[in-house]
Amino acid sequence: MRDPYWQSLLLDSADYAPWLRDHGSLTRRIQQRCEIFAVQPLRSGLARVAYDEAALLGFSSDRQAFSREVFLVADGRPVVFAHSTCAREHLRGAWLAMRGLGNRSLGTLLFTHPLVIRQPLHYKALQSHHPLYKSAAKVLNHTPERLWARRSLFYLHDAPLLVTEVFLPEILALRNGDSTASCYTLKSAP
Repeated sequence: MRDPYWQSLLLDSADYAPWLRDHGSLTRRIQQRCEIFAVQPLRSGLARVAYDEAALLGFSSDRQAFSREVFLVADGRPVVFAHSTCAREHLRGAWLAMRGLGNRSLGTLLFTHPLVIRQPLHYKALQSHHPLYKSAAKVLNHTPERLWARRSLFYLHDAPLLVTEVFLPEILALRNGDSTASCYTLKSAP
């Protein structure tokens, strides 16, 4: 089931397009553009997920699922809010590694496991009333009209994992060079 509000084509996002369209590891791309990369865990455990997320994962929205939320941090500044979720029964199977990630990147697991299959990316400009916007905007000094997000399903042994990444304005300050140079100095976040 597809959510009509998440689009397979990316429109009206010129500044963010290179980040949104990239099909490789977002973690690796950020690491190549800064000196110090970190994952800041926010929440991990069972929770109710949004109706559209539950539908994509193949269960009813009144059921609890495993959910993990983190900030990806470049040189001390949050640049991405990441939200991932899967059915709780898959924590005993395919996605067992999700339980113990802590401050390690999910991208490392997803892009190094030879059996993980990624579905196409979908995009959305999140408005301030969207729950993921609210979670992501907690670290911003200035809240923009919208925050760009992308999501895709990853499959391991037919078990889906939904990963949503919300791009914070500070991501645009990261340089385009290789991993040996440093990031630009970014504005401080609270």
